[in-house]
Amino acid sequence: MIYQVYPRSFFDANGDGVGDIPGIIAKLDYIAGLGCDAIWLSPVFLSPMKDFGYDVEDYREIDQSFGTLADFDQLVEAVHGRGLKLIIDQVYSHSSNRHAWFEESRQDRTNPKADWYVWADPKPDGTAPNNWLAAFGGIAWAWEPRRRQYYLHNFLPEQPDLNLTNPEVQDAILDVARFWLERGVDGFRLDVANLYCHDPLLRDNPPSGKADAHRPHEMQLHLHDRSRPENLEFLRRLRQLLDSYPDRMAVAELFTDHPAERTAEYTGAGDLLHTAYNFALLGERFGSVYIRDTVQEHLEKGPNSWPSWAFSNHDRKRVVSRWSFNNEPKGRAKLLLALLTCLPGTPFLYQGEELGLTESDVPFERLRDPDGIAFWPENKGRDGCRTPIPWRSEAPFAGFSTAEPWLPADPLHKALAVDLQEKDPDSVLNFTKAWLAWRREHPALIGGSIQFLTLPEPILGFIRADENEALLMLFNLGNDATIQPCPELRGGYSVFNLGGSVFGGSALLPRNGGLVACLS
Repeated sequence: MIYQVYPRSFFDANGDGVGDIPGIIAKLDYIAGLGCDAIWLSPVFLSPMKDFGYDVEDYREIDQSFGTLADFDQLVEAVHGRGLKLIIDQVYSHSSNRHAWFEESRQDRTNPKADWYVWADPKPDGTAPNNWLAAFGGIAWAWEPRRRQYYLHNFLPEQPDLNLTNPEVQDAILDVARFWLERGVDGFRLDVANLYCHDPLLRDNPPSGKADAHRPHEMQLHLHDRSRPENLEFLRRLRQLLDSYPDRMAVAELFTDHPAERTAEYTGAGDLLHTAYNFALLGERFGSVYIRDTVQEHLEKGPNSWPSWAFSNHDRKRVVSRWSFNNEPKGRAKLLLALLTCLPGTPFLYQGEELGLTESDVPFERLRDPDGIAFWPENKGRDGCRTPIPWRSEAPFAGFSTAEPWLPADPLHKALAVDLQEKDPDSVLNFTKAWLAWRREHPALIGGSIQFLTLPEPILGFIRADENEALLMLFNLGNDATIQPCPELRGGYSVFNLGGSVFGGSALLPRNGGLVACLS
């Protein structure tokens, strides 16, 4: 299991209101105590922070708000000293417009880096080269007067897209990867890994036909600006580099409307990526049938793939708020954490998920996320899932910092602070520790097969099995207690407590309850 740390909001060690690398080091025993195997560290590289680290100004430097390169080296050593692995975010699709590569590329059409970014001439009427749209709103092209050309940006104008169809750019990015591998990192989380290459003909995207689209870019089918076949050639080169170091891995984030197909494409062969996750279980859609069908589709379309799953991350509304439906959040947090870590593949746990943190309601005047500012009030952006971790309930700013944090500390989170939960045997935190310790003792949940049961909403049921054991897993995702007949329980079994119980051949599942039966 991989634990995601969003550094700005994890723990502030120097009292400037921003979480930092020394703060992560100070809390490594906490992470290790959860029972995680690895840490995914969101970007800590030099950046003007237009998109809070996902606009990289220098791929080899640590931003001073997070610390120094020496601090990073200490983090690697401290992580490994606790038997954990460290995976770092790598943003290869685009850089900051303040990166030295772009500063040179934008000067004219003949400099050595003139083709390192995606440049295109305007149409005869001066408009953009095609109809591609940016995820953060508006067209995906910005004008550069020095070159009298447009450059591509799939996100903010301050995030110009690198031209990874250029072998020189590929070589430069692989040198960046090699730099961090030499420093001892165990792998990479690849940001928007299917956006590295573009259609060289710059053809228009067709309409998606989505009548309910909330953003302009959702109104297009992204046939020509995402998931291009050229993408895979670069990823093969990256995999070769990873394979030249022992025990390294890469997980892709796939930004796509076809998550099962893309996951199979990017991880199904041994020469591409080790695993990938997408947004299939990070949206508003919910239900036992939806989750079952989503996982089954991934397994059927990518039988040789190793999927990864997340219910929360730094880009999406926290799952306890998103999937609670006025349910009791504490019990729902436990149930969803158990479910996430029972699915086949690698689970990703976002910081605060182990506390059952809810989405914060950040007022407009405190918003920092450019996405939220652009689309407020219909979409309040990503700040609500990025507020500081509450460490001590009675301390200023819940113990995150001694100064006003970069995002407000949610007063509702004080009751969920780590110091209170550590003393409460029934807390989400202590459930997380106990559950992950139990999971580690059952290899069927790590690498075993899965067989879904055909059960009505809101019950999700499946059997995880290997050559040594078979585990029946039942989860009640509804708001009411229910009794579910289970013929599988008529033989011998032992029950692990998720609040459920067995009566004859039926499972009694309370609201937010589940049952794990070890079948004979």
